[in-house]
Amino acid sequence: MKQKVPIIVFLMVLFLLAGCQKNESPGVNKESKKKISIVTTLFPLYDFARIICGDKAEIKLLLPPGVEAHSYEPKPADLIAISKADIFIYTNAVMEPWATTLLKGVASPALRIVDASEGAALRKAGVADSHEEKGHDHVGAMDPHLWLDFSNARIMVDNVTNGVISKDQANKEFYLANAQKYKEDLQKLDNDFILGLTGCIKNTFLHGGHYAFGYLAARYGLTYRSAQAVNPDAEPTPATIAQLLKLVKTSGIEYVYSEELVSPRISEMLARETGVKILTLHGAHNISKDDLAGGTSFVNLMRENLKNLKTGLQCR
Repeated sequence: MKQKVPIIVFLMVLFLLAGCQKNESPGVNKESKKKISIVTTLFPLYDFARIICGDKAEIKLLLPPGVEAHSYEPKPADLIAISKADIFIYTNAVMEPWATTLLKGVASPALRIVDASEGAALRKAGVADSHEEKGHDHVGAMDPHLWLDFSNARIMVDNVTNGVISKDQANKEFYLANAQKYKEDLQKLDNDFILGLTGCIKNTFLHGGHYAFGYLAARYGLTYRSAQAVNPDAEPTPATIAQLLKLVKTSGIEYVYSEELVSPRISEMLARETGVKILTLHGAHNISKDDLAGGTSFVNLMRENLKNLKTGLQCR
């Protein structure tokens, strides 16, 4: 999530692009354009837009498949894609701090910018209700992974839908119907998590990656510990590792979780030191090239998460 590339480079690109663009109305999509064009940052937004729009939009995932989201650095080619799009959808200012600064330089009124988190409350990582100890290195940071609470995911779907409709009023009912059906699917997913994670022998899950699953833990009343802070570039301290090893030994948990597109070395170390097994939890920030080509969906990834959580927590 760190901004590593000088923002002035991107602002210069956008300034040049803005000078080449025609002044277009930010209203209804022009009849000459067969499909609206949408650029999204993370995979959940891409998947939400894909389902809502069907074949009525061209949707681009800004993150190249297989790239870890927190280390992403926008490139001039990405900015050109954004400037040419009808709609740009980002997660929130915490997940993509570069977005809000960068987009101040977009001169075209034709671009509809959608903050998908609008109306949803961000949580602090490591606060008491996520069962972190006072003074842990996660405390005080905001957690951007709001899509892992499916009630927030439904809010995000509404925000995406409203953004799409603002550019294509002619297909409003089509988009609303798709969004409503998808929100029902998300509600069923939420209900399945509630049912599946009720009556489990264990209540604690330990993750050898960055602090990504606080929303999920809070939603279902679980105790969650991660090895790293919200930013995966922050290495765990020896004291944190010692606490996690102690937790494994005293809690009797039999599994530790690793995450997608990130080295599992910490999970492997915990497993090696304690004899526990490793399962995967998918934060859905991004997916692999093969998964993208195969049509993997956000809901499918979450159902795999539920399966692995039930195994790790010894649920009936």
